[in-house]
Amino acid sequence: MSKYTIGVDFGTESGRAVVVDLANGKEIENAVTEYTHGVIDEKLPDGTTLSDDWALQHPHDYIEVLTTAVPEAIQKANVDPQDVIGISIDFTSCTMLPVDEQNLPLCLLDDLKEEPHSWIKLWKHHAAQPQANELNRILEKKERHVLSRYGGKQSSEWMIAKIMQILEEKPEVYDRTDQFLEATDWVTSEMTGVVRKNSCTAGYKAIWHKREGYIQPDTLRALSPKLVDLYDTKLRGEVYPQGEKAGELQPEMAEKMNLPAGIAVAVGNVDAHVSVPAMRVTREEEMVMVMGTSTCHVLLGKNERAVEGMCGVVEDGVIPGFYGYEAGQPGVGDIFNWFVENYISEEVQVEAREQGKNIHQLMEEKASQLKPGESGLLALDWMNGNRSILVDADLTGLILGLTISTKPEEIYRALIEATAFGTYRIINSFEEGGVPIQRLYACGGLPFKNKMLMQIYSDVTNRPIYVGESEQLPAVGSAMFAAVAAGKEVGGYSDIEEAANHMARLHPEPYLPNQENHAIYQKLYEEYKRLHDYFGRGENDVMKRLKGLKNHRKSKVILKS
Repeated sequence: MSKYTIGVDFGTESGRAVVVDLANGKEIENAVTEYTHGVIDEKLPDGTTLSDDWALQHPHDYIEVLTTAVPEAIQKANVDPQDVIGISIDFTSCTMLPVDEQNLPLCLLDDLKEEPHSWIKLWKHHAAQPQANELNRILEKKERHVLSRYGGKQSSEWMIAKIMQILEEKPEVYDRTDQFLEATDWVTSEMTGVVRKNSCTAGYKAIWHKREGYIQPDTLRALSPKLVDLYDTKLRGEVYPQGEKAGELQPEMAEKMNLPAGIAVAVGNVDAHVSVPAMRVTREEEMVMVMGTSTCHVLLGKNERAVEGMCGVVEDGVIPGFYGYEAGQPGVGDIFNWFVENYISEEVQVEAREQGKNIHQLMEEKASQLKPGESGLLALDWMNGNRSILVDADLTGLILGLTISTKPEEIYRALIEATAFGTYRIINSFEEGGVPIQRLYACGGLPFKNKMLMQIYSDVTNRPIYVGESEQLPAVGSAMFAAVAAGKEVGGYSDIEEAANHMARLHPEPYLPNQENHAIYQKLYEEYKRLHDYFGRGENDVMKRLKGLKNHRKSKVILKS
C-alpha cells in the first residue's frame, strides 16, 4: 500500500500544497491558495499608510493555506488521509514576526494592529537598510570573520537588521515581543504546539554557526545595550538540523487539515534550500537556481570558504554533512512582471488577445526572434536592489541604449539577459572564491513558463541547465524532508540522500549552451560588469542620491498632508 507525505511551499503571493508518493516521488496532486491580504506594501488592513520599502504579510493567510490547500490537495489526489505519514513546510526567508508569550503574533492584538512593526516582515522588506549598514559597520570592527561567512555584508532582508529596526523605531513593540520567529518556525509550531528552530534560517538569516554559536554579547551591546541578551531571550531555543522531526500534528490542526493527528511534522525550511535534494543535487559543483519573483542560488561544499557577496555558508544548512552556500537576486520574475504590467501599449495587448496569448507569451515569441546584441540594450537587474554580490537594497535598475525605435520585446529580452548576467556574476564570484560550479539546475515557476529565458541563461553562463520535473518543486522537497522526519519504520526514509534517490525527478534533456551566442554574451557581460562596478561599488552613487531625493520629497508631501 502506498504511503504519502505532504509538502507545503509558502511563497510571496500564495501557498501551495502537494501530495507526494514516497515510492517514486510522483506528485499526485497539488492545490494553491492565494493569500487573502497578499503583500502589504502600501497600507495596513485598517488603512495605516506604510513608508517606502516596506513589505508585510498577515499571519491568517498562512493558516488559511494549511486549512484550505492541504485538504483540497488530499481530496483531489483521492488518497486515504490515513496513508499520509508526515508533513513539512518551507518559506520565503527571512520572513519574520514578533509573538507574545502565547505565541500569538503581535499584529493580532487589538492595541497593536495599527502598528506596522507588529506585523510580519516579508523577505523583501527593505526598510531596514540603515540598520543593516550599522550592523555591518559593527561586525567589521568586532567580528570580521563573521561577515566573511556572509560574503562581507549582512542584508536588510535578514533577521538581525529587521529586529534592530523594530527596536530603534518602535521600542515598545520590541519590549512586548516574547520571541522573534521565522514564519516557517511559527507556522510549524502552530501545527505541533512547540517552537523548534531550524538550522537553515538560523544559519543564513540570524547569524548562527554550528560550531561557534551566535555573535558575541559585546558585539550586540555595541549595536544596542538592549540587544545584549537577544539570543538568550527573544531568539532563544535549540537549533535543529533539516529533516529533524519538530513534533507531531496536534488534533485541532489535524481536523482542520483533514490529516491524522500524530503524524510527523518536520522542522521548517527555506524554499530555495529545500529544493536542492528535490533536484537530486546531493554533491558538490552543482548549483540550484530557484527561479520565481526572485532567484535563490544554492550549492553544496565539503569545506567552508569565504565568497564575496554570498548570502551565507552554513554547515548542515541544506543537507546534513555539507556546507550549504547561498546567493540570490531579489528581482527576477518581479522585473518581467513590472515591465509587462506598466509599459505595454494597448496595441500590443490587443495583439496578444487576438492570438489567445498573455503578454509574457507574446513577448517571449517576439524576443526569441532577436539575436544576442541585436537590440543594442543593456540593463542592470536592480529594480528590487541587489542581494548578491553587492548586498545593497538601495541600488536601483538601469536600462542603457534606449532609442525612439526601441521595441517592447527588445526591452523584455534585455531585462531577461540582465538577470542572466546577474546570475553569471554570482557564479564567477563563487569560482573566484574556490567553489567550482560545473552544472546548473533550475526549478520554480519561470523555467516552465519561458524556454527562451532558460536558453539565454545557458548561453550566458556557458553551462548545461537541468530542469526539475515538478512546477511545485519546493513543496516536493518539503515532502521529501517530511518522509525523513517520519522515518523508515512507518514507510519514510532514513536520510535525505535516500529520499532524493527515490523521489527526485528531472526532465531528461538539459538546456545546452550555444557557443556562438556565448561569445557575444561574454562581450555584453564585460560591459554589464563595468556598469555593475561603476554604480554598485561607490564610484558613482547617483542611484542612492536619486533615491534619497525621492524619499525626502515624499516625506515632505506626507508631512504637508
